[in-house]
Amino acid sequence: MSVKQEQSREAALSAKGVESPLYAERQKVYPQSVQGTFRRLRWAILCATLGVYYLLPFVRWDRGPHAPSQAVLIDMEHRRFYFFFIEIWPQEFYYLTGLLIIASMTLFLMNAVAGRVWCGYLCPQTIWTDLFLLIERLTQGDRRERMQLESGPWTLRRARSFLLKHFLWLMVAWWTGGAWVLYFSDAPKLVADLATFNAPAIAYIWIGILTLTTYFFAGYMREQVCTYMCPWPRIQAALTDEHALNVTYRYDRGEPRASVKKAEASRLAGEPAGDCIDCRQCFNVCPTGVDIRDGLQIDCIQCGLCIDACDNVMAKIGRPSGLIAYDTDERVKARACGQTPPTYQILRPRTILYAAIIAIVGAIMIYALATRSLIGISAIHDRNPVFVTLSDGSIRNAYTIRLLNKELHPRKFSVEVTGLEGALLEIVGAEQGAEGHLVDIGTDQTREVRVLVTAPRNSRHAREDIEFIATDTISGQSARAKDHFIGPEKR
Repeated sequence: MSVKQEQSREAALSAKGVESPLYAERQKVYPQSVQGTFRRLRWAILCATLGVYYLLPFVRWDRGPHAPSQAVLIDMEHRRFYFFFIEIWPQEFYYLTGLLIIASMTLFLMNAVAGRVWCGYLCPQTIWTDLFLLIERLTQGDRRERMQLESGPWTLRRARSFLLKHFLWLMVAWWTGGAWVLYFSDAPKLVADLATFNAPAIAYIWIGILTLTTYFFAGYMREQVCTYMCPWPRIQAALTDEHALNVTYRYDRGEPRASVKKAEASRLAGEPAGDCIDCRQCFNVCPTGVDIRDGLQIDCIQCGLCIDACDNVMAKIGRPSGLIAYDTDERVKARACGQTPPTYQILRPRTILYAAIIAIVGAIMIYALATRSLIGISAIHDRNPVFVTLSDGSIRNAYTIRLLNKELHPRKFSVEVTGLEGALLEIVGAEQGAEGHLVDIGTDQTREVRVLVTAPRNSRHAREDIEFIATDTISGQSARAKDHFIGPEKR
């Protein structure tokens, strides 16, 4: 229900002495199909995004004999995230932080350039709702047929179309949930296990949860998710400005509204007449039930379907297209005042700032990925006792060293300590070689070793900075970890 309809309804109720309800009764939305540029663009994006989502788990990527061959995999068991040639470890969580920053800045940049582009074209809720609406049209007809069918009695045709629609909805929702769990295990094997009921129970649980949420969100809740549940419309409304492109009804050209014949008669008589003929096609095709002629509203997802509908009508009545179009508030106001509208400027301080943040964070992440070491070491000093005085007067500190091998083959590390003159290093269970103390680490694994560092008896320092160095005996790559050697006070 549009704003003007709601105002008329409230006025009628007040005239009859009936108190207006605090909340308006929800009116079910029956979007009408439409053809045009933005509709074709949405179909292309829908096919591309759903194709990637459903098929990506089956794409293979050769990482060697000791690594999974799935191109995109969230390996919870081994705590790894694989994305083609990139492998992310748990301790590299900062990459996720960088991705979140880039994602948020991209949303802000989209909003500054062209409003709710994300909501209208890329949001999963929009895409799956569009797919469910397509199934609804194929099984029950377009807007008018669906309204007549649902307002009439239950017949065999209505029952058949109802059951077929919900069956297809459930199949799409089920495969949506099934595709999601494939990102967490080897897809072909998991599909076989699911079919033979040998998959883990957690897989079936998550498929059930995502099947139900997809079914209800895209089939029933639809525009309510965008209007009431999603926080982005409120955030977007605070971020937008008069320079951003938004789907706009150009009231400077459309008002006053009149039928085709009345508008033509007014023009012949030299009286003002707008191009809007009040056909309500812009309202009928809107997936959220918004009348764009009432201005920019929080319910509007900026999908552009009203532009296609209006352009089709304008073509039929011989008027120029673009009565509804992507435009800025300042341009519309300038035309309404008889001024030349300013040129749209995509390069503005806020767009430059958002793009710069994206570029900087992206460059940092690329540099970190390109220069990151595939060997790691960390050290933890024993807390109790902090040090031990041996019988010969020397001082010993104990540490737990964790060595990290990110390569897809076993490696051998040489470990040494620096910063303490005359210190002796001993690694429990490690072999002694020509290169020093050697520690074997398996493919893509970590290993903890017990390290003892002993200082000579004449070293009575309370605290010395030391550094452990782990070096790959083949490639020469090394990693360092700083800690402290603690002893009694100097006398």
